[in-house]
Order: sequence, then structure tokens, then C-alpha cells
Amino acid sequence: MTDEIKVVATNRKAGFEYFLLETFEAGLALQGSEIKSLRAGQMSLVEAYVDIETGQAWLRGAHIAPYEQASHYNHDPLRARRLLLHKKQIRQLFNAVRQKGMTIVPTKVYLKEGRAKIEIALARGKKLHDKRETIASRDRAREAERESRVR
Repeated sequence: MTDEIKVVATNRKAGFEYFLLETFEAGLALQGSEIKSLRAGQMSLVEAYVDIETGQAWLRGAHIAPYEQASHYNHDPLRARRLLLHKKQIRQLFNAVRQKGMTIVPTKVYLKEGRAKIEIALARGKKLHDKRETIASRDRAREAERESRVR
């Protein structure tokens, strides 16, 4: 079977707001109308974050649009969704988050072999000067690309 991956949503701000240290792949526990909406590409990770509570990881603040054909069986668009991780990974994330300045951010959601997966990253927040450096390096790369196209 091929490893077919369809990216549904990405969190582009995560790379700008945080230093992404380590990434993990987790499954998403979804309801029927949520997976249908996800397959239609109607998801946003803009305000999303990962919380570890009572030995389980939860995705909070992610918006999955209601599925129109589900009628009154629809889901709450902002409900907390359980992440499917191994206990060892949850413990590792929990211990890392207890350190000052560490958090867990979702970076992208994708469908892999028909199953919903989420890539989460252990991250440390950037200071203002770090963000300025990121902008400057991006501008330098863009300028170098322009120069190479002109020649």
C-alpha cells in the first residue's frame, strides 16, 4: 500500500512564533461528521494548541466546520479532540512542557492511508528579536532568489 498523504490544514504561524524543537505524529479521535468535513478540507489550526490533562493529550481550539449533510447529528466545531499517542510520548511531552517557555503546538493535519493524523511539535516561544531575525533571513533568501532569476 502506498503512503498517500493529503495535507488538510497547516499552521504557518507556528514556525514564525516558535522554535520547533521536536515533532510527533498523533492520531485524531473524531466523530463521523468531523472526518467528513476534514476530508473536504474544512479545518483551521489558527487558535489551536495541545493540552495534557489526566494522562491524555487534547487538541483544543481547532475549528472543524460543521458538515452540511449531517443535519442535526453535527458536531461542535470547537470541541476538544483527543490525540492518540503512546503513554511514553505523552509522558515525554508532559515533562518537557513543565519547563519554562515550552509548549506543544499543532503544525499540520493530514490524511494518511485514510486516517486523520496531526503533526505536533514541542516548541519554545520566540522573542521579538528572534522574530525580526526570521523576517530578515526570509527577506535575504527572497532577494537571493530574485537575483538568481534575473541572471
